[in-house]
This record gives sequence, structure tokens and C-alpha cells, in this order.
Amino acid sequence: MKSLKRFWRRITDGMALSQLWSQFHADALFSYRLYSQEIDSRRMPGVGRIRHVSRMAKLFLWSILDKLSPARRVLLLIAFILFFPYMHLDGFSSSGIFWGCILLLVVLVLEVADRVVMKRDLQIAKEIQAWLLPTEPPQVMGLEIAFATRPANTVAGDYYDVFPRPATYSPEGTYLIVIADVAGKSIPAAMLMATYQASLKTLAGISSSLIDLVGRMNNYACGNSQNGRRFTTTFISEYNPATRGLAYVNAGHNSPILHRQSGTIERLSASGIPLGILENAPYESGGVTLQSGDWLVIFTDGVTEAVNGYNEEYGEGRLMSLLHSNLTTAPQLLLNTILNDINHFVGNTPQHDDITLILLKAV
Repeated sequence: MKSLKRFWRRITDGMALSQLWSQFHADALFSYRLYSQEIDSRRMPGVGRIRHVSRMAKLFLWSILDKLSPARRVLLLIAFILFFPYMHLDGFSSSGIFWGCILLLVVLVLEVADRVVMKRDLQIAKEIQAWLLPTEPPQVMGLEIAFATRPANTVAGDYYDVFPRPATYSPEGTYLIVIADVAGKSIPAAMLMATYQASLKTLAGISSSLIDLVGRMNNYACGNSQNGRRFTTTFISEYNPATRGLAYVNAGHNSPILHRQSGTIERLSASGIPLGILENAPYESGGVTLQSGDWLVIFTDGVTEAVNGYNEEYGEGRLMSLLHSNLTTAPQLLLNTILNDINHFVGNTPQHDDITLILLKAV
């Protein structure tokens, strides 16, 4: 009995049945979305319900088979032939079922091997990406800062950073506050995120205005965007602690929310198209002066577009409500509150986009 319990604990990692069911539900939903994303589920005019269901089942099966290599498709086909007695010329064959199970096991082992190798590579990519992102915000005079990111997959296409800009443009010293969202997700988006980070850190050291910096980054991105298919929305701002001024360029990104101490709301709206779409695209800068008690919330669309099991979006209204009710708290506490609220809202529903937040409080 003890050996059976040890075996069960090893199989389940000590998880309760409710946790196992939740994990299975999340995995099944993710797999369904993966296999059905290329299927047009609309019923064609004049097609009956039964025929439509049959067509959808066939398309879904082909979608699964297309994810396998040709050799594994053949193995799976042979396994199915061996499984079904009515397909045997000599009637029922228990040995056929046995060899069918063996072939299914072979296909499973091959797929698991691929998954293990991919998981190892993704873990390495995740560690490398972690080196590119800051773990703690810098100490900036006049500001309290908190930030966090949660990838939809193992690696993310979102980028954020707060770092001092070399004193080549402003003798007093300034800080760049940046957030970006690369179109797409997983490995391709993560690779472009790395090129974004490298170009930003390199070009930020050149004496130039914020508009020139964004323009140079856009021209660089155009050479790596696959003719505009891999564009990047970004909000780049430069904060001067001496004047408390914040200059910014919004290249197609979600408009950050500036909640003034007086209660008024301002939006730092887009002033140009995303990076990587059009070379030499024009950009305009805006500017605000932060006063004590002001809050600035910078986020990617993964925050407001997080969905729950009913396909309802989290929305800006819920984000604004949390901000209004926590104005006296520290940014890190408010950040934790928002992330916990998003977790509670989405439950076990897999997310299609990365979640990234930067909170600034003027003090």
C-alpha cells in the first residue's frame, strides 16, 4: 500500500485531484486553441448540422496530423488500422491491438522526446531573457518605481526597463523609462525583443534628442521586421529628476494613464506608428511635469486584454478602479494587487499575450 502511495505521489507530484483537473482543463483548452486556430468553424450555407460537425471533426484531425512529421503520421495510421477489428481481413486480432498499442507508445515517446528537448531549450532562452530584463528598479530622485512581466509562454515578447542615460545629452543626467511589445509571441518575439534591447542600449549612449533616438531605433527595426510583419509598439520616455519633466514618444503603444494628485486623468497618447513598419517614419514627442502624488501607469495590451473562461476581457475600467482605490499605497503593493486581481479574474484560462506593467509614483 505504501509503495502504491509513493507511486501515486511520484506520478502526480503530490497534487490534489482538483489541482490535477484544473491543470488538465488548462492543457486541454490550450491544445484545442492550438489545433483549431487555423480552422474556419463557420457553417457553410446549405450545410446541415451533422455534415458540419463531420467536416469540423475531419479538419480538426488533419490539424493534429499536420503537427506530426510524415514518418509519425504513417506510424499513427498503422496503429489505427491495427486497432480496429473490422479493418482486419481475418477478423478480430488481439495481437493487432497489442502492436497498435506499441506503435502508439512509440509515437508518444518520440513526441515526448521532442518536448523535453524543446523545454530544455526554452528554459535556456528564459534564463537568457531574464538577464536582459532588470530585476530591481533603480533609485530615481522624485520617483517610486515598480515593474513586472508575466509571459504567456515560457519566453516573452514584452520588454521593459528603467536605466540612467549616459550624460551625453543632459548634463544633469536623465533616466529612460521604456516599455515595448513585439508583435507575435514565444521564441520569434523573444528574439526580436533581444534585438530591441540591444539597439536601445547602444543608441541611448549617442547624444541625441528622444525623437532622434526613436527614429534611429525605427530604422534599425525596419531591417529586422520581415517587411513590417514583426513590428514593435513602444513607449519611450526620458525623465529629468532636476526638473521633474517627462518627455515621451509613443510609437503605437497603449496610452499610459497619468493620474494626477488632483484626481484628473491624462493619457499619453500615440504620436507615431509602431517601430519596424515604415523607414524614416515621423515621430513627435510630448511632455508632462510630474507633481507629488501623481501616478503613471504604463502597460502592454496583455493586461487589459487578459481574458477569463467566459472570454471577457479584464479591461481598463478594472485597472482604473484598482488605481483609484490604492492611491496611498506604495507602487510595489499596488503592482502586487493588480497582478493578483488579474490572476483571480482569468483563473485557469490560458492567455494569448504577455502581461507587463510599470508603475511610477511621484513623491
